[in-house]
Amino acid sequence: MTVIEKPHLNRAHVLELLAHMIRIRKFEDKCAELYTQQKIRGFLHLYDGEEAIAAGVIPVLRDTDRIVATYREHGHALVRGVSMSSVMAEMYGKAEGCSGGRGGSMHLFDAKTEFFGGNAIVGGGLPLAGGLALADKMTGDDRVTVCFFGDGAVAEGEFHETLNLAELWDLPVLFVCENNGYAMGTALARYESQTDIRAKAASYNIVSETVDGMDVVAVEAATRRALATIRDTGRPYFLECTTYRFRAHSMFDAQLYREKSEIELWREKGPIVRFQTWLLENDLIHENDVSDIDARIDAEIAEAVAFAEAGTWEPVEDLEEHVLGPQAPEIVPKEPSGQTVEMTYREAVKQAIREAMAQDDRVFLMGEDVGAYGGCYAVTKGLMEEFGENRIRDTPLSESGFTGAGIGAAAAGLRPIVELMTVNFSLLALDQIMNTAATIRHMSGGQFSVPLVIRMATGAGKQLAAQHSHSLEGWYAHIPGLKVLAPATIEDARGMLWTAIEDPDPVLIFENVMLYNRTGSIDTAAGAVDISRAIVRREGSDVSLITYGGSLFKTLEAADVLASSGINAEVIDLRTLRPLDDATIMASVAKTRRAVIIDEGWRSGSLSAEISARIMEQCLWSLDAPVERVCAREVPIPYPKHLEDASIPQVASIVATVKAQMGV
Repeated sequence: MTVIEKPHLNRAHVLELLAHMIRIRKFEDKCAELYTQQKIRGFLHLYDGEEAIAAGVIPVLRDTDRIVATYREHGHALVRGVSMSSVMAEMYGKAEGCSGGRGGSMHLFDAKTEFFGGNAIVGGGLPLAGGLALADKMTGDDRVTVCFFGDGAVAEGEFHETLNLAELWDLPVLFVCENNGYAMGTALARYESQTDIRAKAASYNIVSETVDGMDVVAVEAATRRALATIRDTGRPYFLECTTYRFRAHSMFDAQLYREKSEIELWREKGPIVRFQTWLLENDLIHENDVSDIDARIDAEIAEAVAFAEAGTWEPVEDLEEHVLGPQAPEIVPKEPSGQTVEMTYREAVKQAIREAMAQDDRVFLMGEDVGAYGGCYAVTKGLMEEFGENRIRDTPLSESGFTGAGIGAAAAGLRPIVELMTVNFSLLALDQIMNTAATIRHMSGGQFSVPLVIRMATGAGKQLAAQHSHSLEGWYAHIPGLKVLAPATIEDARGMLWTAIEDPDPVLIFENVMLYNRTGSIDTAAGAVDISRAIVRREGSDVSLITYGGSLFKTLEAADVLASSGINAEVIDLRTLRPLDDATIMASVAKTRRAVIIDEGWRSGSLSAEISARIMEQCLWSLDAPVERVCAREVPIPYPKHLEDASIPQVASIVATVKAQMGV
């Protein structure tokens, strides 16, 4: 054992280790008491029995190293240096809490100490940690990201996806599995065919070891070895700490799945009693030292409770704060140069990516087949040769893992563009998109942001059948914390991507597959495009046709057909599906007094239903007819061309719906 690996067990150090563990235990005992008094609500997961892991790992870290925790994270936060008063206030849900009262027990965040929060999704923090480490790898920052998780997480796909990426890309991550033998109430042997968790990590060629997680000195020694290895090699390290939680999974848990005798047996070798007894027997400390620690911590806890009790509730008026970041001023379009170039929609997207990467070293692209292959739809062809494999990253087929890595890299300050091959595949990453990207700003009280762009192909028309052809952008437009774009024109495909990359929030861009080959001219001076406004593509007076994405040009064609029948239709291109531009929609409807919404999503629960409801709420007395909708038929998209065409809006169905509405 080298000097860097060996703990220095002098008096000051052993007292510090013991104090860390007692502090965690006493704090949580008080939390359990407050829970029974209904001062703390919701789920409360206690760390009782596992204190040696936080106490052994975290003090060895540098201040600049990052921590991603799990929902049992009170001990991690306290040892990291998050003030006990702010943690207790967060448990109460008070505005003075470390997350502004918005996260609660399972979501403690603290930017000042590089504490990237607890995560209530089992395994959900693993991709985030991988992304934080990826950012450090790409920028050359000498940091380590430590990710804590329980044994239950090893059954999640995100565990395997992240470990694979970490080893594949040589990411400086210390994975710490707190193996307490139970995933909620199910024993390890009941849910894992291979119960040797260390072996799972080793199968990815990650240096791995198992340590007694009830022995704080052993944990610290293992951590020192791990950190020394990571800092030397830049590669990940896996540390399995075998431990046991003495309390139930959460305070809701009746704990019927294990015998009391089993718990008592483990308590006899608990980390505090074990270490404290050894120290006393070897005269390294004395009873009065323990008494002093107890008294000091009791006083700190009393102060923390008083702080929480005196704390304030965030005003209801601030409810919608920290959903989105500071919004940029509206973009003023550049004056046209008069010179235009012809290009495809595909080329416009590529130009936007290329120019963004050339102008900003923080921008990089990753996704399935985006590099050597050039992208499934050839959007990124040639970019790897131009920018190299570090900034054009081919990923495994692990949507949740690499999307989560993009979230982590964005939270660390980079500007990732993640490409998901098709909208249907994005559902494999929905957990990361919804539960992390869309929520981390809110749950952290505005401390962390995710300036991430996710691009994906959407829509039918290529005879790719049901698993590659749906239009699910309306689903994503339902989620607060996201911005959702559907550019249809060459100018928007290029300019909206630029704006999205600079946005402080996660932006999802849906590119309809039928637009990639579409050609058009674009002014050479065309620049960034506002991503908060709809646009009137055709002025009209008789009916408002409201659409977006792949249906825009069908709708414009339908408007031309209607004009031949004397119907003057106005066409609104939504462009941005979240947030919806109500002002442009309502101004149009107030003028035409009729509205037809064209949406390639299914009718039931669709974006068109939301728009229709808003029109009824805001423009009811202006309407001369009920709002009509032209949507996808209620079937999975079929393969045969004639059935595929019949399943989504077409020019004829738009024209027929408008004529029926007008009684023509």
